[in-house]
Amino acid sequence: MDKKLPPNHEHVDDDMIKLEVNLDNMSGEWLGYVMDLLFDAGANDVYYTPIYMKKNRPAVLLQLLCSKHKLDKMKEILFAETTTLGLRYYPLTVHRLERIFTEVITQWGKVTIKEGIFAGESVQRSPEYEDCRRIAEEHGVPLKKVYEEVWKEINNR
Repeated sequence: MDKKLPPNHEHVDDDMIKLEVNLDNMSGEWLGYVMDLLFDAGANDVYYTPIYMKKNRPAVLLQLLCSKHKLDKMKEILFAETTTLGLRYYPLTVHRLERIFTEVITQWGKVTIKEGIFAGESVQRSPEYEDCRRIAEEHGVPLKKVYEEVWKEINNR
């Protein structure tokens, strides 16, 4: 199981594949299971979108992003674990920002902040959800209040 994360420096991945499949006869439980398998096999991203297929049948569009060398494994999982008879895939380039991790201190404890850097400039900031969730649960505080406090600390820097 290869769970190697992409490097934190800004870079462009030219060897990526976007793979997609329409599924109109699978239960939501199976979809969750398949998502876990795909992530465990090294997919960078997996997501579902509700769609309508011919004869106005409700369905799900499963899309995933993976490196080119993992394509065969992704196909193997999708053909074995879903009801699809075919899939689509195409090459894709991904531009990833540099990532910097810092911390802010709230009245309830530390929260990790992920920052995205583009051409040397900070362009994205985001509190780590799991830290905020832990604080909310441990201190009986609404999650949105934790986020408000974190953003206040970020903006006071």
